[in-house]
Amino acid sequence: MRVDLFDFDLPDDRIALRPANPRDSARLLRVDAAGDLADLSVNQLADLLEPGDALVFNDTKVIPAQLEGFRIRDDNQQRISATLHMRSGPDRWKAFVRPGKRIKQGDRLHFGGSGEACMAGVLDATAGDRGEGGEIELIFDFSGPALDEAIMATGHIPLPPYIASKRGEDERDRLDYQTIYAREDGAVAAPTAGLHFTPDLFAQLDARGVSRHFVTLHVGAGTFLPVKVDDTAEHLMHSEIGHVSAETAEALNAVHAAGGRVVSVGTTSLRLLESATDEDGTIKAWSGPTDIFITPGYSFRAVDVLMTNFHLPRSTLFMLVSAFSGLETMREAYRYAIDTGYRFYSYGDSSLLFRSQP
Repeated sequence: MRVDLFDFDLPDDRIALRPANPRDSARLLRVDAAGDLADLSVNQLADLLEPGDALVFNDTKVIPAQLEGFRIRDDNQQRISATLHMRSGPDRWKAFVRPGKRIKQGDRLHFGGSGEACMAGVLDATAGDRGEGGEIELIFDFSGPALDEAIMATGHIPLPPYIASKRGEDERDRLDYQTIYAREDGAVAAPTAGLHFTPDLFAQLDARGVSRHFVTLHVGAGTFLPVKVDDTAEHLMHSEIGHVSAETAEALNAVHAAGGRVVSVGTTSLRLLESATDEDGTIKAWSGPTDIFITPGYSFRAVDVLMTNFHLPRSTLFMLVSAFSGLETMREAYRYAIDTGYRFYSYGDSSLLFRSQP
């Protein structure tokens, strides 16, 4: 499909720079299977679901994956910035590095200090192979838990570019850019639909008889990359590592068997569930990388309802929601959201999408 079909104009003042407070006070646009729209708030979510429905959350935890430092080559040094993308071994990560074209295999990289080699507090690495998507494998001098601790001490929260271009990261972001149920370290971007949940909202959902289940997809920096091709068939998706336990798969299959709905909290949970589901709709235990790219025409097998924030124009995520609810329905929903002041992107408002009928 042509990528320009997924374009739209978004006024700059619609981009949220801070989340709603409290989190569940954010607005919620309900889009039903027929495309009808309703203005609500996230704290009304329990009333929109039925007893026996199941919410599926991504419990990945954002790490401070933005590293600032220097490339050292002979007597020359150059300032660089690296965003860790996906772990590829105990001592290595794939990363997007700026300026990446000047990094050569074997270059020494020093993060977190002034660029002086062996300086205390500096996280050192060697540049490895370059991937097809432009990412560079960084081979760190630390490994395993020692590397994890060094990244935590050295890195910064990698705020999305549309926020970072307007303000710097601060201590509030360490809490704001993390779900209340995050527990599995490894993401470099938050599963932002989950940022709206609070203990009070969980209690309402429990009382309603809506069950909660967790999967893990470590969101990579590729989620922020623009689609630069003219046709979706030419776009290369970056892989992200995920896990669906046998217990969760069994529970969700039982929900469907009993007539309940699987409600995905976020596109990351949806992409992982669809990766783990057979053609007949059976969700399986699953672990590994997924590069699933969902565009209109895709036949959904696992997810019936999707809760998600408002996404970038021409992005793979806007393509996904257009596949879920219909392109014209989502174009109209986004026009309405812009016209009525909904807040967009990671810290913005939410939507509840009911899958369109085939």
